[in-house]
Amino acid sequence: MAALGGRGRAGAALLRRGPPPGLVPGPRRYRYKEKWAATAPRIPPTRLALHHFDTNYSLQLRDLWPSVRASLLCEQKYGALLNNFSSVNHIAQELELLNATDFVSEASKKTQGSQRGAAVEEAGRGECRSQDGSGEGRTVMQAETMAQAEVSPPLRASISPNIKCYTFPRGDITRFRPARPDILGLLDCYLMDAASLLPVLALNVQPDDFVLDLCAAPGGKTLALLQTGICGYLAANDISVSRTKRLHQILHSYVPKEIRETVRVTSYDGRDWGELKGGTFHKVLVDVPCTTDRHSVMEEENNIFHKRRTKERQMLPMLQLQLLMAGILATKPGGEVVYSTCSLSPLQNECVIERAVDIAETQFDIRIHVEDLSHFRTLFQDTFSFFSDCRLGELVLPHLTANFGPMYFCKLRRT
Repeated sequence: MAALGGRGRAGAALLRRGPPPGLVPGPRRYRYKEKWAATAPRIPPTRLALHHFDTNYSLQLRDLWPSVRASLLCEQKYGALLNNFSSVNHIAQELELLNATDFVSEASKKTQGSQRGAAVEEAGRGECRSQDGSGEGRTVMQAETMAQAEVSPPLRASISPNIKCYTFPRGDITRFRPARPDILGLLDCYLMDAASLLPVLALNVQPDDFVLDLCAAPGGKTLALLQTGICGYLAANDISVSRTKRLHQILHSYVPKEIRETVRVTSYDGRDWGELKGGTFHKVLVDVPCTTDRHSVMEEENNIFHKRRTKERQMLPMLQLQLLMAGILATKPGGEVVYSTCSLSPLQNECVIERAVDIAETQFDIRIHVEDLSHFRTLFQDTFSFFSDCRLGELVLPHLTANFGPMYFCKLRRT
């Protein structure tokens, strides 16, 4: 036992002294093993999104898809929405010197030109019908001319003269300068995808309308609605409290206090709005959550194509349908709803419209008329690229020379 104890003490001393010269200790083994799959997905969501779009949009857009795909992967173009509440009055001249134009006012000029052309053409036909020179013939001709001017082109009032948004010409990739505050701290312009204004223009707000922006955050379309200066009442809602804070920040940065206090900002679940405030509003904007196609192929953060959000993405059309139905139920009879997404997907666009029209009639006995917005293509073809084969509504396609969108919008009227 004594000998064994001696050998044990000698071994312990050897361990304390370390290994003999030339003998390097091996690596220690640990039971913990780093799990790379849990922290770094093998396929990033941007690539998953692009693969999904390649599979589906190539069938929908066919020969247009390669160009649209390239545009989605390139830098987006912006427009500068002028803030009518700012005291800065030289920004329009500043932007025009840079060769930017107000695409809304340009469309208004086109509308007026079409009206004059229609009136002249009708006047010529009237003269032919009244060659006898009788006073009665002239009276009939004048009445017909006035009637023609009133109805052509359709929905002429949808071009609000108070909304001013500047864009650079096709092919011009100049960037706008950041917004600047005036002496009261209000910023002079809001940079946004100019195609996002089209749903607001389609809503065609009239003086004293009660207006609801059902999914309002981050606030660009709410700000554009306020620029019209004619809303009788504006409610801006978004279910996300954090996004609603962003909406409050936008309003605080661009809108004076006395106007801000007239806007009711809420954080309800938009799907319940029809029950909360049914039959209240003249106009409702339903800019629904969607796959946000451009964001999905460009940004890893908050990407709906992340694998953990697969079920959320698959349920989007159902959510969109529920929100659109809530918007329809929130309108008065004769009221109008504009539905919009920033996706190219027919499942999130036309299919949602078709299903909502059917449900409104069969379950709620509400007749819905889908408005014709094809005149938007004529009015804004110099600024945006439109998809000509949209079954319902209008779709702005990203294009390398006019890289706005995607933006889908469709107008419904509750009869």
